[in-house]
Amino acid sequence: MFTPSRPPADPGMIDPAEAVAQVASGDLTLIDVRDPAEWQMTGTARGALKIPMVALQMQVDPRSPECNPALDPDRPVALYCASGARSQMAAQMMAQMGYTKVYNLGGLRDWAFAGGEIV
Repeated sequence: MFTPSRPPADPGMIDPAEAVAQVASGDLTLIDVRDPAEWQMTGTARGALKIPMVALQMQVDPRSPECNPALDPDRPVALYCASGARSQMAAQMMAQMGYTKVYNLGGLRDWAFAGGEIV
C-alpha cells in the first residue's frame, strides 16, 4: 500500500548555558524573533540575528530569494523571544522547512540568567 509521511520532530529546548557557549564558539546560530520595539526596549543577545516573526517565513525559507544568507538548514539554530512561546512556533516552522537541528532557547531572560551578554 503506502507509507504515511512522518512530520518533523518537534524542536526541543536547549540549555541556555549551552547555547551561550555554542554561540560564543560559533557552533550555533541564534535568532531573536521578537519585534523591533522589543529589541529597542530590552536589547538583544550578543550575536543574535534579528528576524521578527512577521518576516521569519521569508527569511528562513531556503527556497525564498529573501532567505537570510547567514542561515544554513544543516547548521544548529536556536531561537528566543520574550517568553519562549513565539520561539517555539518559529522553531517548529523551521523544522518543517528542513532545518535539521532547531532548538527553542526560551526567553531573553533565560539567555541573560545563563551569563549571555545583552547588547
